[in-house]
Amino acid sequence: MTTTVITVSPYDTLARAYELMMANRIRRLPVLEGARLVGIITLSDLLEVKQSDPTHRHSLSDVAQELGHLVVSTIMRPKPICIYDVDTLGHAAELMLENKIGGLPVIDASEHVVGVLTESNIFQLLAQRWRDDNLIFSGVASRE
Repeated sequence: MTTTVITVSPYDTLARAYELMMANRIRRLPVLEGARLVGIITLSDLLEVKQSDPTHRHSLSDVAQELGHLVVSTIMRPKPICIYDVDTLGHAAELMLENKIGGLPVIDASEHVVGVLTESNIFQLLAQRWRDDNLIFSGVASRE
């Protein structure tokens, strides 16, 4: 999981959420009110707002201005599906598959957000294990 968690509040603008996602190359932001997890907002959610003009009559500056006037709470998904930091990776993967989502906030026993687990994290682990297994089976690891 990613332990450096970038968050927004329900009162931040959609423009702020979009800026954070672009600057940090992430696709989801937990929404916190104080220390309490109240929602999640994804890049897909923001793109749906930006695509509310199917005829593309609005300029990019108009869209940016619209995002600057709307707050996160208007489009966030309340009560996001999350996992505890003691849950298994398998449980997390099943939740993600069942709910067709690409990431989960990770909370501790006090229900504070301590990380975000994404499908990219799972793929990175899988790829690392594959590389490690190939080194062992090829005999390279035993010669070092």
